[in-house]
Amino acid sequence: MSADDAADAATSDASYTASVVGGTGFTGGELLRILAGHPNFEVVQATSRSADNMTVGRSHPNLRGLDLRFSDPDDLASVDVLFSATPHGVSMEQVDEYFEAADTVVDLSADFRLPEAALYDEWYDGHASPEYLERAEYALPELNRENLPGADLIAGGGCNATATILGLKPLVDEGVLDSETGEVVVDVKVGSSEGGAGGGAASSHPERSGVVRPYAPTGHRHEAEIEAYLGLSVSFTVHAVDMVRGASATCHVFPDDPVSKADLWTAYRGAYADEPFMRIVSGGGGVYRYPEPKSVAGTNHGEVGFELDPGNRRVVVFSAIDNMTKGSAGQAVHGANVALGLPETAGLEFEGLHPVGSP
Repeated sequence: MSADDAADAATSDASYTASVVGGTGFTGGELLRILAGHPNFEVVQATSRSADNMTVGRSHPNLRGLDLRFSDPDDLASVDVLFSATPHGVSMEQVDEYFEAADTVVDLSADFRLPEAALYDEWYDGHASPEYLERAEYALPELNRENLPGADLIAGGGCNATATILGLKPLVDEGVLDSETGEVVVDVKVGSSEGGAGGGAASSHPERSGVVRPYAPTGHRHEAEIEAYLGLSVSFTVHAVDMVRGASATCHVFPDDPVSKADLWTAYRGAYADEPFMRIVSGGGGVYRYPEPKSVAGTNHGEVGFELDPGNRRVVVFSAIDNMTKGSAGQAVHGANVALGLPETAGLEFEGLHPVGSP
């Protein structure tokens, strides 16, 4: 479907059939939750090898009211949009079959989010279908909105990369940072759901509870996305912390030239004032003075904030998202909305809860 066709054919009352491949995982469940309440999508299939013919509510108790059973992924239904929430490596092997079943494919894994095969050789284990990489569009509308209309292969961003990109993009747009100037050190803290439903021994409650554990001190794969889409080389470290949902990025930025607080407000307001899901939270009143994952849990919102440290010529940038929603399923649906010409906020209006316990 071309961008013009998408704009002409898709309206706010358009209807699309959808399937979720890999529906028993956390992101699969989040997709099903969002799509079940989406006014323009009808979920006709959710697949799982391990839970074939079992109800969706058995795996996702919040979806017990959904009248849907898992089916075998070898028997894909014909749909308008196929969402794939499978582990890395599956979609690149199955992408031909996906397009036989659907007009539009939205992949939540890492399989199509990097633009070049050489990056998969460097950061992953190569790519089985490199001919599709040029066709894929990065799902994050705040970064790639202009290229999403009419896209038929949409690649969800990594949650740690998403949090970091949202925090740093305004500085790149404003010229405070580029590939030749400035230094950036990023520390990300993430919840246990990032490890998936089968996270392994390190994700069991006795091992995970109470931790602030560096699990990727250097060389995290999401660095590749940040460099590819912002043109920045960053020093990047990720900690696992004692929460279920959320990714919180603290970016220490050392620009070459002096930056004022007014410059920062200009940059961030210019980038996000018109974005439906972005909030600037920067040192105001109340308890929640800076971005926190708790404030956006369950939503497609991203929060960004900043402080200036003139004595050290440092800008501290904070960003927070729900890794399951803005960092995965919500981003995927948001990107699909733009690609299909639907209202951007369709299915994603949930504003979160307060007060709420650990996300």
